[in-house]
Amino acid sequence: MYKLKVRKVGNSLGVTLPKEALADLDVSEGDELYATKTRDGLIVTPFDEKFEKAMKVMNEGAKRYRNTLRELAK
Repeated sequence: MYKLKVRKVGNSLGVTLPKEALADLDVSEGDELYATKTRDGLIVTPFDEKFEKAMKVMNEGAKRYRNTLRELAK
């Protein structure tokens, strides 16, 4: 667990993450983080759940129709 401090950034508020938290998340400057609201609070992650689900569906379709996709690619 990391203690974070909310600070004023221009006209907004922001949180600075310590380098240990960035290392745990495996992110660096310019990367995007996603905050998901749960009943216990927020979960911050570098992964977009909706994108992950869409990629899973795409991969299943690609496996099912691999021969068709191969022919279309010619």
